[in-house]
Amino acid sequence: MDVKMHDSWKPVLNEEFEKPYFTELISFVKSEYTTKVCYPKGSQIFSAFDHCHFDQVKVVIIGQDPYHGPNQANGLCFSVNDGIPFPPSLYNIFREIETDLGKPLPKTGNLERWADQGVFLLNATLTVRQSEAGSHQGKGWEKFTDAVIKQISAEKENVVFLLWGGFAQKKAALIDASKHHILKSGHPSPLSANRGFWFGNKHFSKTNIFLKAKGLKEIEW
Repeated sequence: MDVKMHDSWKPVLNEEFEKPYFTELISFVKSEYTTKVCYPKGSQIFSAFDHCHFDQVKVVIIGQDPYHGPNQANGLCFSVNDGIPFPPSLYNIFREIETDLGKPLPKTGNLERWADQGVFLLNATLTVRQSEAGSHQGKGWEKFTDAVIKQISAEKENVVFLLWGGFAQKKAALIDASKHHILKSGHPSPLSANRGFWFGNKHFSKTNIFLKAKGLKEIEW
């Protein structure tokens, strides 16, 4: 199975690409993209792996599903293409950064600038049908992305995992907490954030404090 992503990931994930479930998953995705409108566009499905090379991973943020509106999703969790208004969760992320680090809201919600610094922005499901949230769940993506998280945990050390909300926090079982730094909080969605479970978590400054302590370059959020 030939998957287009940065070469640094191939040795880590080659075994996964050869498993029957992955072949079935790719067949399903190809069929969906041929017969339906799906997001992100095909060339961006593995954008998280292209922008953040395996040997550069310093921070992992886990999302659930790509955005399912036109031209929103770009293959990075919580991120949108340039020129697209901030979805509510992303807006709340930027508000927390503003409070935590004193940085003004950015002009774009495109988080490629984070990914290029070693922030791996992984959705549990990498594709979705237009206007149908969760339409590609349960087809094999979760199995694949769980394997990715396990490999990062096993092969690397001192990675900061930011687990926002119950869904992401279930992934903590895949991570070796003795080798990595796990930060948990509520989800940045308005439902969670407005009930006091998101704002004030200071995850962005805490991440940089940890990275600096390990002699690693801090993230410019």
